[in-house]
Amino acid sequence: MNHTNNTESQTAHTLILGIGNLVLQDEGFGIHAIQKLSRMDVPAGIDLLDGGTAGLHLMGNLRNYKRVIVIDASLDQYPPGTVRRLRPNYGQFPPLVTAHEIGLKDTLEAMQLTGFCPDVELIVCSVRRYTRLGTDLSPEVAAALTVACEQALTAATSAS
Repeated sequence: MNHTNNTESQTAHTLILGIGNLVLQDEGFGIHAIQKLSRMDVPAGIDLLDGGTAGLHLMGNLRNYKRVIVIDASLDQYPPGTVRRLRPNYGQFPPLVTAHEIGLKDTLEAMQLTGFCPDVELIVCSVRRYTRLGTDLSPEVAAALTVACEQALTAATSAS
């Protein structure tokens, strides 16, 4: 898990969190997005976090933020490379790729129960199920990285 602080975490109000498994092809989309964002000029007050395969261990990090923008891959009916910006209803998440989303969903629901849950938005990229191990994104999904990063920055800088 890599964390890039653009400000001291006590003053940062927004986290962009990329999750996924980097060695499962397009399933690593969120991690690739964080890597791309880390090479961009991200406004002050926005932190970036490579959350890997997510889970309850992220609760401590997420509690430091008012808003969290999650970037991830989604197995859905849309063509690969389709990027969507969603507001999850707790208990209802889009069809994501692997078990790590169960950890994210559980983490957010646990935080909601404790009263420390940030405002969460999802930026998802439609993918096909991976068929082999590999760290490269498919051409359609790689082409969607810029759009997803722009949508994440727009979400992070817009009023909630």
